[in-house]
Amino acid sequence: MGLTKNKHNPGGFESATLEGLITQISKNGMQRSLKPVFNTTEFALYNEDCLEVMSRLPDNHIDMIFADPPYMLSNDGMTCQNGKMVSVNKGKWDKSGGFEQDLSFHELWITECRRILKPEGTIWISGTYHSIYQCGFLLQKLGFHMLNDITWFKPNASPNLSCRFFTASHETILWAKKTKQAKHYFNYSAIKNGLFPEDSLKKPGSQMRSVWSITSPSATEKKSGKHPTQKPLSLLKRIILASTKPGDIILPPFNGAGTTGIAAVVVGERKYMGIEINPDYVDLTIKRYKLLTRE
Repeated sequence: MGLTKNKHNPGGFESATLEGLITQISKNGMQRSLKPVFNTTEFALYNEDCLEVMSRLPDNHIDMIFADPPYMLSNDGMTCQNGKMVSVNKGKWDKSGGFEQDLSFHELWITECRRILKPEGTIWISGTYHSIYQCGFLLQKLGFHMLNDITWFKPNASPNLSCRFFTASHETILWAKKTKQAKHYFNYSAIKNGLFPEDSLKKPGSQMRSVWSITSPSATEKKSGKHPTQKPLSLLKRIILASTKPGDIILPPFNGAGTTGIAAVVVGERKYMGIEINPDYVDLTIKRYKLLTRE
């Protein structure tokens, strides 16, 4: 499947079709065939390891990646959730293997992301201090150019039970483009002049700054089920609106609860290809999609 030059952007390429990429991934050859477990004309979902799926994609075909990788913070500690003391453990996928092993894991998937991104494509990576600094280091090591580090402030963050350090009330989201010379897309007007009532820090008609005040997902967003690191819909809607155009293909290597895909449907006119290794979260994403498209 070849790339064609974009006459409106001489340095870029035309958008690939979602159907074309699905066909590319499903080719058998010497490997087993991979097919989405759920697929519409604009929404595809794979229950696979992200490295396996991304390895089948051709170079330079994805417009935007939102990655919410494991934070590696499941250390048998305790936290507060809805006023109750609960374990911080989220599953084996969130267990640290030690600094070098964690770093190697992040380098593998970020390297694949760089390969499949279009020359003008961008990547967003979210995380806490357990993982985000490794990811930031690797973005620079692999040749990305940092655009912003966003502080996502959570007004409703859980209290700190130990009372021995500051209460964690934010996550960091990195935004980077493939190279320093790349002409990335930023919808400045929509972000400056749009309405963001969920964010008390955003003043109408003013430039959006790099600190975003957005509460954690509400109970309404979790009525189909929940993921332990689920992102609020308003956060992903903002990211998609800011950094993608109609027709763009969005890929999250770690689909989770599928909030990126739901946001893509809500914003409209975007193509989505999610990858999730846990079948329970694949089912959750499908439930959320069907609930949204039925309403």
